[in-house]
Amino acid sequence: MSLRSAFIRLAFLCLVLFGHLARADVPTILVMGDSLSAAYGMRVEQGWVTLLQQRLESEGYGYRVVNASESGETTGGALARLPRALDRHQPAVVIIELGGNDGLRGLPTGGVQANLESMVRLSRKSGARVLLIGMRIPPNYGPAYTKSFHELFAQVASSEQVPLVPFFLDGIALDEGLMQDDGLHPNAAAQPKLLAQVWPLLAPLLKK
Repeated sequence: MSLRSAFIRLAFLCLVLFGHLARADVPTILVMGDSLSAAYGMRVEQGWVTLLQQRLESEGYGYRVVNASESGETTGGALARLPRALDRHQPAVVIIELGGNDGLRGLPTGGVQANLESMVRLSRKSGARVLLIGMRIPPNYGPAYTKSFHELFAQVASSEQVPLVPFFLDGIALDEGLMQDDGLHPNAAAQPKLLAQVWPLLAPLLKK
């Protein structure tokens, strides 16, 4: 290898190393969610999580957003994935947007609550601050179940002392102009409104 080639190789390795170090110094916001956060039915760049990254940059917050959301995800599935995600990304903040699929499947609310509490505790143990996002389900699941499901999010937020967005789809779910044809998922026009639900409770957890 010539001296010139060796110098170029060294310079490249230095750039890679400094790039990794720079990324490591940037605090991370980890979003653990379901289809509502995975930009279901639209381009990824239209989703509220991407809009969050854009707002952070425009307002001078030095955070990167990692979207670990999966369509169809349940609290049990996310809980199983969380330890690896925490170890890999070492987030400063974890946003938990889950439970809707549990509710639509009629899963016991006690189990949903226990899963969410475990996710909060694991996130905190890793050193992250946590924001919990609440959901509701249609009334055709019966008054007892729908009431229990709605209340579990407030119970988790109270017992674990974390901020709560009471209902992610507030002002959206009943507006046909903001929902996709399936009646379950917000469309692209609703994404800024979803971010507007999250931002007032997320901003106090951030540092510029």
